[in-house]
Amino acid sequence: METKKKRGQQGPTEEETDGPSVEAKTEETEGKPAAKKEGKRGKYRRDKPWDTDDVDHWKIEEFKPEHNPGGMLEESSFACLFPQYREKYLKEVWPEVKRALGQHFVKAELDLIEGSMTVRTTKKTFDPYIIIKARDMIKLLARSVPIAQARKILDDGMFCDIIKIGGMVRNKEKFVKRRQRLVGPNGSTLKAIELLTKCYVLVQGQTVSVMGTHKGIKVVQRLVEDCMKNIHPVYHIKELMIKRELEKDPALVEENWERFLPQFKKRNVQRKARRAAIKKKSKSLFPPEQTPRKEDLLLESGEYFVTEEQKQMKKAKEVLEKREMRTAERKRERQQAFEPSAENSAKKRHAGTAESAGSAESASRDSISAIAERLQVRTKKGAKKSAGGAAHLL
Repeated sequence: METKKKRGQQGPTEEETDGPSVEAKTEETEGKPAAKKEGKRGKYRRDKPWDTDDVDHWKIEEFKPEHNPGGMLEESSFACLFPQYREKYLKEVWPEVKRALGQHFVKAELDLIEGSMTVRTTKKTFDPYIIIKARDMIKLLARSVPIAQARKILDDGMFCDIIKIGGMVRNKEKFVKRRQRLVGPNGSTLKAIELLTKCYVLVQGQTVSVMGTHKGIKVVQRLVEDCMKNIHPVYHIKELMIKRELEKDPALVEENWERFLPQFKKRNVQRKARRAAIKKKSKSLFPPEQTPRKEDLLLESGEYFVTEEQKQMKKAKEVLEKREMRTAERKRERQQAFEPSAENSAKKRHAGTAESAGSAESASRDSISAIAERLQVRTKKGAKKSAGGAAHLL
């Protein structure tokens, strides 16, 4: 006969339990060392013998038709536009695109009139995520990725991203220059990025298409954004090369690598000039004083009580004074024309002295010649007189 539990009794009685009693358990545990008590966090944890280090928790298992035998309930579709210069290439490779998507029971359509590509699920489609992969494939084809590379996006371990770089730089010349840095001379920079990140990178127009793992895509995103911010890709390439060498050393796997990585600083930092602080106008609590009226100004000057006759007389007097001043000025100007200037007076003075000197010389010459003539006349007269006297004597 079973014994009923009382209301206050929580566990089974000694009769019901077949195992050893509590006293026997305490005797057994006395010989063993006391186990380390775990906190609340690991209270309900149990050992997982199947969870070993070689298990990859991030691995995506292959989705098989057995996982979704019923198929899709509704049709899903995505459309994507493509530029006109891709029309010829897409027309050539479209049978191959249909073949690649047909393996996953996805239908593809090409509309050359509208310039669009469409992918849609069918009744046989079993993988619910394949339509997203197909959408990424047509996006990559529209961004000039070749079909041989774009079809790899349908694999489970492959992901993609299209980075838009058109709006990162305002100046077109700077944008072209920085975009060329990503490619490098003969594509050497782009090849180095692909080898270090294990991603496929294509620079086309105003976008950068990236295909690879999530980790690699994240690195390329940061590299491209920094390149558009005027940070050269060679700095990131050097950092990635150092990280790749550090990964080979098992002793440094769990250590911080910051001390090994180079710290690059911009030396030519262009800082904007600070604007001069605008002084705020002091605003008083009271309104400004009223401006004086015309009557107030006349009252201050005393002209308010002047009669009209006095005003006219004053006005006539002012006109007369101005006229007299003008006539005096004109008279002065007329007289100035008759007054010799300093230069003219000096020239006249110089000319006068030269003329006086010349006249003196000519006068002296005339006087000398006159004296000579007089002497000659006298000598002739004297000779005649002497000759006449002698003849008289004979």
